Amino acid sequence: MMELAGLLEKMKMEHLMVSLDSLCEHASKRDLGYREFLTEVLRAEWQGRSQKGIQMRLTMARFPWIKTIEEFDLGFQPSIDKRVIRELSGLGFVGRAENVILLGPPGVGKTHLAIGLAVKAVEAGHKVLFLTLETLISRLKKAQMEHRVDKQLQQLVYPRVLIIDELGYLPMSREESGLFFRLLTRRYEKASMIITSNKSFTDWGEIFGDQVLATAILDRLLHHSTVLNIKGESYRLREKKKAGLLGGRMPVEISPKGVIMEETGE
Repeated sequence: MMELAGLLEKMKMEHLMVSLDSLCEHASKRDLGYREFLTEVLRAEWQGRSQKGIQMRLTMARFPWIKTIEEFDLGFQPSIDKRVIRELSGLGFVGRAENVILLGPPGVGKTHLAIGLAVKAVEAGHKVLFLTLETLISRLKKAQMEHRVDKQLQQLVYPRVLIIDELGYLPMSREESGLFFRLLTRRYEKASMIITSNKSFTDWGEIFGDQVLATAILDRLLHHSTVLNIKGESYRLREKKKAGLLGGRMPVEISPKGVIMEETGE
């Protein structure tokens, strides 16, 4: 047994080392043949390695929280085509290096869907990275100041799926927009991006501070992409309303000038 443990250690079969005794007992009770037993032990090792890899990739992805596609309440957002979600969940867009753009007002589930798709990519063995636009731009500007922007851009090309969250909440300078364009160009037709935004495409010229640059960005971003325009109520406001925290008046539209209120009738 000591010799077997030494061999497993040399072969780095750490998961099999932990479960070997129970596997042997199970095989004895089922009277498994050599081939069946070998299949069982190799499967145990492979499953252990696979799960460890998933956990490692989830950590490296830097998700703010973990949400799955299955947890998303599609019934609450009827504007979303369930067939499109099923197709995206198959990850064909990752294999084709296509993009996914999720548009809609705050709270409708854009980030949840983005993370849910990215979690599926992680489970399929892909490297994923989640960044808010603010974090992304901060990284690129810092790298530019330190004369290593090309190296930083190259690092941001490695993830098979790159999520850029919250595009449009803050305007960008021309310099910042230029850095974003360089990243987009590096990843174009090489790897996928999932972008969430609270602004329609007609407003992207305002976001990037330059209509010509915004057009160039959209040209590359939309060339191979799936766009989901989510029109519905905020999940967060729904939960607060259920808990009785909003009283009789509920915000239904967030505009640059403030919040427009609507009577709920309750």
